[in-house]
Amino acid sequence: MQIIAQCPKCSSKWKLKDDTIDKRIRCEKCHTLFKVPQLSDLSAATDIIKKAKGTIYVDQKGKTYG
Repeated sequence: MQIIAQCPKCSSKWKLKDDTIDKRIRCEKCHTLFKVPQLSDLSAATDIIKKAKGTIYVDQKGKTYG
């Protein structure tokens, strides 16, 4: 299975193998280090983003900023 991850800094999209789930990867374009979330975490993150009135950032521990 392949997944598509988007860099939170430069918005570049990458096709990744499923063995990258729940691991940190480095963006090949801007070199930002970010974590690929588990598939079970995506629905919760999507709900938070939809409810946000502006830009929101959720860190790896689930703390929200914005």
